[in-house]
Amino acid sequence: MKKKRNRSRPALPLQERLKQLAFRAREKAETLPPGRERDRLLTAAVSTESAAAIERWLTSRELESPK
Repeated sequence: MKKKRNRSRPALPLQERLKQLAFRAREKAETLPPGRERDRLLTAAVSTESAAAIERWLTSRELESPK
């Protein structure tokens, strides 16, 4: 028998989830001393913020196809 697919929707929109993820990564990085783990968290925060910017651009009205 096939496993049922989880069809629930996320509680928050993608923009909000990305913003929270970046915020938590930066917050945790601030508590760490300079090193690999801190750099990894800061890189993750920047990547997440970039993903949010790309998502905003892709969903903007200016990008909609002509009618």
